[in-house]
Amino acid sequence: MHIALLNQHHHNPDCPATCRHYSFMEELVQRHRVSLVTSDGWRKTRISQKYGWVPEGVELHECIAPYSNKMGVRKRLKSFAGFAGSAFKHTMQLQKPDVLWAVSTPLSTPWVAAQAARLRGVPWVFEVQDLWPSFPIQMGAVQSSWLQQRLYSMERRLYDSASHIITLSPDMTEYVAGLGIPPEKITTNYNGTDLDMVDAVQEQEVEELRLKYKLQGKRVVLYAGTYGRANSMPTLMQTIQSMAADQSITFVFTGNGYYEAQLQELAQRVPNLLLLPPQPRPDVFKLFKLADVSLVPFNDLPVLASNSPAKFYDSLACGTPAIVTNPGWTKTFVEKYNCGWYTPAEQPEALAQTIRQALAQPQQLQTASNNGAAIARQLFDRRQLVRQVEKVLLSVIAPSIR
Repeated sequence: MHIALLNQHHHNPDCPATCRHYSFMEELVQRHRVSLVTSDGWRKTRISQKYGWVPEGVELHECIAPYSNKMGVRKRLKSFAGFAGSAFKHTMQLQKPDVLWAVSTPLSTPWVAAQAARLRGVPWVFEVQDLWPSFPIQMGAVQSSWLQQRLYSMERRLYDSASHIITLSPDMTEYVAGLGIPPEKITTNYNGTDLDMVDAVQEQEVEELRLKYKLQGKRVVLYAGTYGRANSMPTLMQTIQSMAADQSITFVFTGNGYYEAQLQELAQRVPNLLLLPPQPRPDVFKLFKLADVSLVPFNDLPVLASNSPAKFYDSLACGTPAIVTNPGWTKTFVEKYNCGWYTPAEQPEALAQTIRQALAQPQQLQTASNNGAAIARQLFDRRQLVRQVEKVLLSVIAPSIR
């Protein structure tokens, strides 16, 4: 089949990003024709040049649409609108695909897919990576009640229009079904991780990092991700400050984003924070292997309890227990499989206590490590998850094309 994937936020493993769709396209292009309609927004984030920008065999149709996590609301809207217009043109010019597959965020990308699918007479699949417009509304980015209602109406129409909906967490599936969408029209497909990259990490590489950053004898608490406004950075900074006197624990952060300057200032004042630059994807797994525990924090907003953070999957796959801060499916998951801990969001003292307790119990820490690595092999392997997506894509096209 010919798959046309619309994804504004395409990355490759040279970038400090999750690369879910790179991994999926790498597998799908072995059996199908794959066209990617995307933006050039993330090319500048490449740290290395070890990978092609798209997997070999994928047809790239690229739009000029600058984007950065540091952008304000107006610049982001301009980027979203610019990509939507250009992506619609590219999609309409493609040789007719058998199926369109649109990745949200933002909501404008599946909107383009819905219009192109209608005009070209093909089915489309809606992949929900974050719940929009709930996320920007709860973050305070959309103040107008009139506009909020318009966006919610648009969201519902897109769910109705799509031939199938893929969500990245059980809570997202529950939300979509709660809007009256038939459950059989929804498939939960975890964000997942790249086990081949996990397995490629050598113990010697991990020890070299330990020596390089003078972490011998230290317990390492890792945060690997965006320093964004949804990621509870003020809570983490307060936690680090409150634990500055404990010389046995070092917080290692890698990433960038809105709070980068504040974190750099904090690192100058306290001895227990090591800030590293963003890392290409294969190197992130070395840091997870180095860490004793990792942090998966978010603001205390209902919509964030449903999200599907890449760092959660990467951490468990590396045998690094995760501390999560939202009362959604990740809390249920770490408690069910005994592979991490939950602490309430935006409570720095509670987070500090959880970190201390986790690190003070080496046997329980090892058990959580083993459990996380095992369940990741069972549920989070992208080489298996892509098969489920492939099955969805095949199911929505005409039987004669299968």
